[in-house]
Amino acid sequence: MSHVQTAQAAAVKRPKKRSAFSKRKVDRAYYWMVVPAAVIFGLFLYVPFVQGVAYSFTNSQGFGDYKWIGFKNYIALFSDDRVGHAYLFTFLIAIAITILINVISMFLAVALNGNLWFKNGFRAIYFIPYTLGVLVIGYVFKYIFMTPLPALGRALNIGWLSESLLTSEHYAWVPIVFLAVWQGIAYSTLIYLAGLQTIDSEIYEAASIDGVNGWQRFSKITFPLIGPFFTINLVLTMKNALGTFDQVVALTNGGPDSKTETVTYLIYSGGLTGGEYAYQTANAVLFFIVLAIIAFVQLKFFGNKEKI
Repeated sequence: MSHVQTAQAAAVKRPKKRSAFSKRKVDRAYYWMVVPAAVIFGLFLYVPFVQGVAYSFTNSQGFGDYKWIGFKNYIALFSDDRVGHAYLFTFLIAIAITILINVISMFLAVALNGNLWFKNGFRAIYFIPYTLGVLVIGYVFKYIFMTPLPALGRALNIGWLSESLLTSEHYAWVPIVFLAVWQGIAYSTLIYLAGLQTIDSEIYEAASIDGVNGWQRFSKITFPLIGPFFTINLVLTMKNALGTFDQVVALTNGGPDSKTETVTYLIYSGGLTGGEYAYQTANAVLFFIVLAIIAFVQLKFFGNKEKI
């Protein structure tokens, strides 16, 4: 018997290592791939997270000595009007962004999934905004809202549009929402398109034979069948909207008079440049808990309504 045949026979006879948590045979190669990735993931994500949680119970300014102060930072957060306004503003624009993105992207996905001329070209056009940097496009939109748009408002004699929306305490949120929606539609449309591709065309053919109109076709067939895609889109868009940061940096820097400060922007400005490192770290931990609760509620509520 040759050396090759001997090695093959030994490999066949040698039993593979069994996992302590499963009766299935486990190849060691999986551990060589998973364990290093898990270690790196833990070092760069979980270790800093735990350190951040620890810092939130101190009076650290990000450098020098610090003392353990317990829950004082967290107690102060609930009595801070600036923090309260940031959370309220973040939730309001997140709701607006989430609704607008999902409504518009679903409409576009249904339209682009039809028999359109130049369909692939339209898909590429709508996806381009997602590939562009938010800060770069933000500064472009800042110029538009600062110069051409007010000039148009004065020419059309529209009072609220005659001055820059970015300097208005009442309307400064509009450019932020507009930019977030304009750029976020592309990815959501792509997910909805993927969902529409999973629907068998024979279902639509049977429905058309039964005399189903366009709205019934969407509400009774299309929407229920893409329920899982709607759920994941809702969670992702809400999560991204709650983390709105680049749009604020590019357009308003939290102004005017801190009216457009989101939670993430407040954490950044107060923690890194405002001498509130531990205080804003506590804010970040609180915000993480809020995001986790919202995501869990969304998945629980809409997951139960999915029809596959």
